[in-house]
Amino acid sequence: MATKKNFTILQGETWQRVIRWEQPPLIYKPITAIVATAPVSITAASHGLVSGWRAAVVSAGGMVEINAANWPLRDSDYHQATVTDTNTITFNDINAANYTPYTSGGFLVYNTPVDLTGFTANMDIKSRIGGAILTSLTTANSGIVLSTSNKTITLVMAAAVTDVLTWKAVYDLDLISATGVVTPLYTGSLSVQQE
Repeated sequence: MATKKNFTILQGETWQRVIRWEQPPLIYKPITAIVATAPVSITAASHGLVSGWRAAVVSAGGMVEINAANWPLRDSDYHQATVTDTNTITFNDINAANYTPYTSGGFLVYNTPVDLTGFTANMDIKSRIGGAILTSLTTANSGIVLSTSNKTITLVMAAAVTDVLTWKAVYDLDLISATGVVTPLYTGSLSVQQE
């Protein structure tokens, strides 16, 4: 079943959104160091993350302020990672300069990225549910760009397209595997604001 996600577009803008397709199981990477800096720096050997991917910290000793507030994890527990190297990441939105010192343990936790190799994608934008298609973004027309290395799905609409969208539209985003399996990824509304 598709996840509901609504977007707002400024009429006449070149619109671009990056989506990361996550799935179970959670990946746990043991943490060996957290440096109380701004931004906070976390060391987890061979973490396997790419910049922009969401991750959370659980069970870290000492620096309890950085631990996720919920289990199971909620969206608010995740932070966007910036990869420093194969063993280190930072969370730019966390200033840990005044946190209590890290002592030991903990895990860097994130959802498994879907391997986008061989996939194509299609996003139909309609005036209403069951209505006429206003435009379609696809991998074939470069309205959707899939990056296997960055594990991203980038939606792109030219200014000429956003300029003629109705004030409220709906969309469905489907990913199609090399074997033809269609996965509805997102659905929702596109609200268009005047310039």
